[in-house]
Amino acid sequence: MAQTAELSTASAPRVGKAGNPCVMVIFGAAGDLTARKLIPSLYNLLNAGLLPKEFAVIGVARTPMSDEDFRKSVGEALKQFATTEVDAQLWQGLQDRCYYMSGDFSDPVLFPKLKAMIEKVDHDHSTHQNYFYYLATAPSFFGPIVESLASNGLMEQSDGHWRRVIIEKPFGHDLESAKALNQQLRKVAEESQIYRIDHYLGKETVQNILAFRFANGIFEPIWNRRYIDHVQISVAETVGVEQRGSYFDKAGSLRDMVPNHIMQLISLTAMETPVSFEANALRDEQAKILHAIQPMSGEDVLSRCVRGQYGEGTIDNEGVRGYRTEADVAPDSRTETFVAIKLNIDTWRWADVPFYLRTGKRMPSRSTQVVIQFRRAPFMLFRDTQVENLMPNQLVLHIQPEEGISLRFAAKVPGPVMKLGDVNMNFEYKEYFGSQPSTGYERLLHDCMTGDQTLFQRADMVEAGWGVVNPILDIWNAIPPRNFPNYPAGSWGPREAEELMERDGRRWMDFVR
Repeated sequence: MAQTAELSTASAPRVGKAGNPCVMVIFGAAGDLTARKLIPSLYNLLNAGLLPKEFAVIGVARTPMSDEDFRKSVGEALKQFATTEVDAQLWQGLQDRCYYMSGDFSDPVLFPKLKAMIEKVDHDHSTHQNYFYYLATAPSFFGPIVESLASNGLMEQSDGHWRRVIIEKPFGHDLESAKALNQQLRKVAEESQIYRIDHYLGKETVQNILAFRFANGIFEPIWNRRYIDHVQISVAETVGVEQRGSYFDKAGSLRDMVPNHIMQLISLTAMETPVSFEANALRDEQAKILHAIQPMSGEDVLSRCVRGQYGEGTIDNEGVRGYRTEADVAPDSRTETFVAIKLNIDTWRWADVPFYLRTGKRMPSRSTQVVIQFRRAPFMLFRDTQVENLMPNQLVLHIQPEEGISLRFAAKVPGPVMKLGDVNMNFEYKEYFGSQPSTGYERLLHDCMTGDQTLFQRADMVEAGWGVVNPILDIWNAIPPRNFPNYPAGSWGPREAEELMERDGRRWMDFVR
């Protein structure tokens, strides 16, 4: 491994401080996540001037490959999945800093060899003995890999040199397993070294929830039970299980989406004002909200939770098959592909304000949004007019596919009589600020390089999220569904989800721009 020159300078203007010198070790480097997200993210950071000049990548996986084979593989991945035009010269500088080691993660012989390679790469590229490890592996390897790293001295920090580990979801499959994994990790690593990643928090609109709430004096005073009727959080996907059938059929939508993505959206939407944007100050307030969610009894689960599984249907005028006929899915599967839940939060701010959550596969459109529904204005002023109905004001935070914010309010329609019409004010990031090439991982990787844990989950937050979900899992495991599949692909889920809202005199907002 010959020493190479410094990375080329970025072709785009730098928009922040570059990360600290380091070696990134990717466990599972031959997998889909590396190709689709991690390599394009590193290139985007490089192109923006945010990747340190003293930087190198070591890929680790079972697939036998040489360094050159790995470089060719990541180069092909970038061509296929890049989110911007690739500058060949700029990429070449990073590609030359990619190395590879094959081996079994459970083989103790692997880690002394890996340590020797890391030290050699660190010396060749002057990365200051700073290393971070990205576990793009099956969850069963999370604990054993970190333990093996620690037993070989690869988690030790001294003289200003740091070691960090990024762990992908799912972080456990229930509360008990999440606690066990946390305990396993904390025996060999400090909490400050553990970065539990949730790529949803890399999205601009998710981060902008904080800016929107706390930087604008007109919204925070009305962000409470006096003015807000309810909150809806929807994560809809048009895709089925794709190539993840074997994983998804064991997990289901509840485990896959609610304890992580949706709980993060709830905590950012509902949290109190932090004393600062320092990582633990922010996460303290998020954790308080998650702990304040009312625990569910068995009766609550039956009345406030809905599960569904898609059958055959039509999306974009094309027929799609039902879940039970997907690859690697059991023909009599009881796994849910849709979840709707009504939650309550026991705080002064949110007393009697329900939070409605839903997530599902094979929906009519792909959309993630947070809907803040305000209380309806009184009718008395309009009693002698032709106004028959006043629609409540509604604020929608659009997270994907188009990131932006919209606000609905009433205005008088021009004419001699009093007639109101709904007005939607729309703000889209790409139209106002221009589009930035992004996979959603750039901010998170950069934060790990700089030691900023703000957008990463802490152990207590993970456990609090599972604490909300666990009672639902227990009841659903004890009482199997009797009517699966219960919604056709291309619909907004089972009828029971609509009834969940209708019982409270409300309805889901299936609004997609």
